Amino acid sequence: MFLDAQELAKRKIRFERLFHPGSFNFMDKDVRQLGDVRAEGVAEMVDPAGVREIRIRGELRGRVETPCARCLEAIPMDVSGPLDLFYRPMAQIAKEEAVAITAADAEIGFYEGNGLELADVVREQILMALPMQTLCRQDCRGLCPACGKNRNQEACGCHQEFPDPRWEALRGWKQ
Repeated sequence: MFLDAQELAKRKIRFERLFHPGSFNFMDKDVRQLGDVRAEGVAEMVDPAGVREIRIRGELRGRVETPCARCLEAIPMDVSGPLDLFYRPMAQIAKEEAVAITAADAEIGFYEGNGLELADVVREQILMALPMQTLCRQDCRGLCPACGKNRNQEACGCHQEFPDPRWEALRGWKQ
């Protein structure tokens, strides 16, 4: 669904959209959509001081899968929450001069041309909702660095020391 800036200047646009699995290219092969993602809300043009910002308010609900950072097992995660986003025209960005931005400016997205695609907004919000490092559980033992077995499922019996080469010069020193 394309949110056209010209149309938004005339009226608010309500949306209720289901994005079926495979609708998003997450640019990360490890993140997978498990079911429908539902986005509903309203988009409107707000015009503080002639800036022509697009505001999107609503709610997002869905389910995705991402790997555990230690053992690589797939972890299903619910993604849900409110949307309250602002997008300014890309033309508002200074092209050649340095401009200081405030913390509030960091919360604003930008759109090019005549508007923005709702699917792009939803994909971005899903990725922002995911933690930086996902763990299947807090005490995850991860993969064995020697044989690659998942240490949560079976003991591998590998014993491998990884000496720190920075201490090598002191190995023969005795008191």
